[in-house]
Amino acid sequence: MATKNRKLRMGMVGGGRGAFIGGVHRMAAALDGQIELVAGAFSSDPEKSRLSGEDLFLSPERVYASYLEMAKAEAKRPDRIDFVTIVARNDMHYPVAKAFLEAGIHVVCEKPLAYSLAEAKQLRALAKKSGLIFALTHNYTGYPMVKEARAMVRAGKLGKINKVVVEYPQGYAITALKSKQDTKISNWRMDPTLSGLSNCVGDIGTHAENLAQYITGLELAEVAADLSTYIPGRPLDDDANMLLRYKGGAKGILHSSQISTGDENNLNIRVYGTLASLEWHQEHPNELTVKFAEAPRQVWRRGNSYNGPEAKKYTRTPFGHPEAFIEAFANIYRSVTEAVRDRLAGRKAPKAGYDFPTIDDGVTGMAFVAAAVKSSKANARWTKLDA
Repeated sequence: MATKNRKLRMGMVGGGRGAFIGGVHRMAAALDGQIELVAGAFSSDPEKSRLSGEDLFLSPERVYASYLEMAKAEAKRPDRIDFVTIVARNDMHYPVAKAFLEAGIHVVCEKPLAYSLAEAKQLRALAKKSGLIFALTHNYTGYPMVKEARAMVRAGKLGKINKVVVEYPQGYAITALKSKQDTKISNWRMDPTLSGLSNCVGDIGTHAENLAQYITGLELAEVAADLSTYIPGRPLDDDANMLLRYKGGAKGILHSSQISTGDENNLNIRVYGTLASLEWHQEHPNELTVKFAEAPRQVWRRGNSYNGPEAKKYTRTPFGHPEAFIEAFANIYRSVTEAVRDRLAGRKAPKAGYDFPTIDDGVTGMAFVAAAVKSSKANARWTKLDA
């Protein structure tokens, strides 16, 4: 299955008509011209899957009625997909990923990794045994200035990290407090049989946890969490406030919310070290602020020559031309492309590995969700992660 002079072949499970995140993944995967979507099982409804395939101009023979049919058929094809992207509901991540790993096909999966921590650990064991590539789309790690922040921490420019403050407030669900007819947040993410233990922490709190880990390299040890459900009649959380303890002594604060009135997608992080601190905001992703105790603060901007190689590699346009959400997703696909091409060409992985979130990050995220829920039920008692 030589990859010279051809695009990588991508399949997709989920993401059919009306699905926001499926379209995001398709745009991101196509951005660098290295990947082509050729197959999919886009819905559990066979007719919707068929119509979605028509929308995407796919060959009818490669638009499947189920993910099981797809995994079985694609594994037998001489031109089979190189990897599958899973953008289905949380409860489907484990069975779909399992089917494709067992078919010998690399996996890109939306977060959170699985429905439960137990499933996540089982999936990790399967992935490790298979030796296949498994990437998790924590897309906020793809921003160039997030990569610059990570490089600064690794180079010791902040000194010893003492404190991390990471926030992910959204306000889109606040109108549901005013009207019972408001259907915002009443989708499957609020159904514990489909979403898992948590809505808010599982959906966006995991992004905050992962962003902090990615930039700082710190390993989260335990949490003291207070989860709330403000919207009447909902069974899962829509707001979360936590204290964090990292291995090595650093402390942190994390909050995620879907009822923060007026906020849109205000993910942001501050990292405080003994020499300097840094600050990054997702809604202004091309800027990274670095602050000092006895010197003027600096604002680093994407696309400039003073940025390091990590940021430059994942920058597509000159300074002054903003890059954002789709490009960040595309940077994960760029790294996945490198890994898959190396594997198919028989090349060894680079010593530093590949720059995308892995299944280990996914298990940590699920352990974080489980610990947060357990802690909140015990009146915010400190609870260790079981990753």
